[in-house]
Formats: sequence, structure tokens, C-alpha cells
Amino acid sequence: MTETFTDGGLLHRISARLPYLPPSLRLVAEAVLQSPERAQAMTITELAVAAGVGESTVSRFVRELGVDGYKSLLLGLAEATFISKAATQEQTSASDVVYEGVNRGDSPADIVGKVERSSIQSLRRTGQRQDVETIQRAVDMIDAANTLVFCCMGSSSIAAEEAVMRFTRAGKKCMLYRDTTIQVMLATILAPGDLLIGISDSGQSTPIIEALNLAQQRGAATLAITGAEGSPLLEHADIALFTATVPSGGELYGESVTSKWGQLLVIDILYAAFATRHYDETVKTLKDTYQSSIRQSRRSTPGV
Repeated sequence: MTETFTDGGLLHRISARLPYLPPSLRLVAEAVLQSPERAQAMTITELAVAAGVGESTVSRFVRELGVDGYKSLLLGLAEATFISKAATQEQTSASDVVYEGVNRGDSPADIVGKVERSSIQSLRRTGQRQDVETIQRAVDMIDAANTLVFCCMGSSSIAAEEAVMRFTRAGKKCMLYRDTTIQVMLATILAPGDLLIGISDSGQSTPIIEALNLAQQRGAATLAITGAEGSPLLEHADIALFTATVPSGGELYGESVTSKWGQLLVIDILYAAFATRHYDETVKTLKDTYQSSIRQSRRSTPGV
């Protein structure tokens, strides 16, 4: 049966797998992503030549994607490029967009639908970009760390604060300062056995990059959560987990909550994987921290 892709799904799948592909398969992926329209009209031999690999490598690439043969790959590319063209034609200029594709004159019903779809797409695309082995390695790092230190800016702090709450309740020591100057200062006193987790959609945030660099110099482990491949952030990360890519024009409304769902999803995955590994201990710690929070709430509430 030929698989049907929606919402540009095949291109998103290729983009999601790109960071984790071996070099030869990555060449094929890059050739396809560079010009999907051209690739959809190529024979397997022509695509192999364009990518500088053998035909057997193209066949491996097709299997890696889980696509039912080369013909299905071409059909998926045709669907994806058609959807992409339609979206481009309908897109209003960036100056008229104020939030995640919301346009001038949109009704409340339109806005509800657009924000909902944008949130769902962010979650789905982030899920597609996760690699099981990389998640496993990240959880190994969290497990081995004495202290988890979080580094972030702006609304990425939402995911960092959620991570601190979750991992603290699971029994891990965590640190987070909102002030980026203090984050960089803290990175200078980290040591082997600590883990610095830097969160940045763009991967371009200078304080986050500097903090990861300093942490690495001092022997601490580093983990990046970002939507940008090839960003400077990755140069100083031992492991990177990718969220949905930042859309073109995202700098205009990059602080929207929907752009942060991917970060929250990655944090949830890491927490759930860690908690499952230490199931009994986590359940006990969750109960203990819950009871302590209840006692504190009662003491701080007059008349209770």
C-alpha cells in the first residue's frame, strides 16, 4: 500500500531524521531537501548521481524513512511540494502576520483554529524529530549528573522551569537562574559530574552558547534543546535534541506559546524516561514532595 503524506509530512520526516543519519544517507537527504521539486522527477540513478552516492545508498535511504519503495518516495515528494506551494501562495507577507499565521481580519473562530493547528503541528513535528538512541543517551547523562543546571532566555524559561519542577520532584538536584549573566557565571564553576542543559529555539542566543562553552571547558556535560541544525549552540553540546524547526519569519513572533510546545514535549519525554528508569524511587519522591508542598501551603494560608 502506498503511504499518503499530509501537511508536507515526507519533507518534515526527512528533515527530522537528518541530524541522525549516517554521512552517506545524509547526502541523499540534503539533495532531496535542497530541491524537492527536482528530486521528485528523478530516477533512482539520477538522484544517486546528484547526491554523489550509489543507488544502493538511495535504496537504504528509502528504507530508513520507512517508505514503501522509491515510487512512494517520489509520490510523497510530489504531495509535499504541492502543499508547500499552496501554503506559500496563501501566506500573507510577514509584516501582516502578528502571531503564528494569524492574519488581518481573522475572526475569533479563525484564530482558534489556526492557533490549535499550529500547536498540534509543533508537537507532531517535534515528535518526528526525536531519535530513540539520542534520548537514551540524554537520560544516561541526566542519571549520572550530580546537578542539572538550566540555561535559557525569554519564553524558553517556560520549559526550563517545568523541567526544574519535574526533575526536582523526581529526586534530581536542579538549578535555574532567570538572569543570563548569572547563568554564565554559574557555568564557570561547574565541574565534571554536572550537566548544563541549554534551551534555545534558534540556537543563536549568545549567553546560552557562552554558558555551554564554559561548562564544557570545565568538564561538565552539556545538552542542547533547539530547533536549529547547524547552529553555533551545537558546537558546544555533547548531545542535541531537536524541536520543530523555527518557521521563516519566526523572529516576528518567536515568543508565542505554540513555538514552545516542542520544548515542553522534549522535557516531558526526558522526565518520563528518567522517571520510568527509577520508577519506585520516583513514586516515593513524588509522594514526599507533594506532602511537603501541602504542608507548606497550609502554613502559608491564614486560617488553615
